[in-house]
Amino acid sequence: MLARIDLNLLVALQVLIEEQSVTRAAERLYITQPAMSKTLQRLRELFDDPLFIRSGRGLIPTPRTMELSAQLPAILSGVSELVVQGKFDPLAYDGEMRIMTAEFIAVQVIPTLTRRMIAEAPFMSLTLTSEAGGEARALEDGNLDFAIEIARPYGSEFHVTPLGSFTPAVWMRADHPLAKKEKLNLREMLEYPFIQYYLLLSGEVSASVESRFDRELAKHGLKRKKTLVTTQLMTAMDALWQTDCLMMATMHDLKMEGETYGIVRKPYPEELDFDNTVPVVLVQHARTIKSPVHQWVKEQIIGIVQDIKEKAKLAARSR
Repeated sequence: MLARIDLNLLVALQVLIEEQSVTRAAERLYITQPAMSKTLQRLRELFDDPLFIRSGRGLIPTPRTMELSAQLPAILSGVSELVVQGKFDPLAYDGEMRIMTAEFIAVQVIPTLTRRMIAEAPFMSLTLTSEAGGEARALEDGNLDFAIEIARPYGSEFHVTPLGSFTPAVWMRADHPLAKKEKLNLREMLEYPFIQYYLLLSGEVSASVESRFDRELAKHGLKRKKTLVTTQLMTAMDALWQTDCLMMATMHDLKMEGETYGIVRKPYPEELDFDNTVPVVLVQHARTIKSPVHQWVKEQIIGIVQDIKEKAKLAARSR
């Protein structure tokens, strides 16, 4: 039965009920009178009822038409709501958003996002994870809504929004023996132990696993001593603050506010031919592109990151 129903016929029936005239109904629907007459005939066949009887006063609705007139507005309104997406209201949204990102990014973005959610979307819940591996499938299956990570190749089913980039740097405590040096010397730097903090998890966490920095050192026939290898940012920061260890982290963009620990950031030694920019992106599956709630969260994240970058620029100018 449903396959026989043309929704345009129901719209035409509603107009005929309101106008009770084929001519006026045709004018409202911007079609010819003969076309409107054919539409009325199709409606009669569909409902197996004359629907309207002609009289000197126009069209008189049958009892069946009167029954339909009581049901049609709600039906057409319901169909319209299915087709036309309503305006998203953060204050009324009750649901969960799941985001995967590394802790060094999360500490910059998530507290501000949480404050905005409390103020603007109080019933929204945010679930945060730093676990990488399988995020593509999680995004596809709907078990993850967004991933904020270092850019890499993605399939066509994913939508990628650049958030900017960060610059690699060497971190140390403010009273470290190397802290006063304007430029770091590679061999002098390697005399000190290192903390390896995993910016983004990717496979096994072990001192034997080589990072990008380790691979660059290997090109020069060099190796560093890793005293602590961890995925816990605050643990790494505490250890850095209490020892002469060095740590590879970021310079300005998306940086951890190390002022609490009195952290000094130094550019990489010039001996290293290292990529000075590491791009960070926001990844979502194509299925969520038209989702109003995903668009709202996306706009919040982009705005927060832009604010961080502007503050970093202002701080750099004031030095």
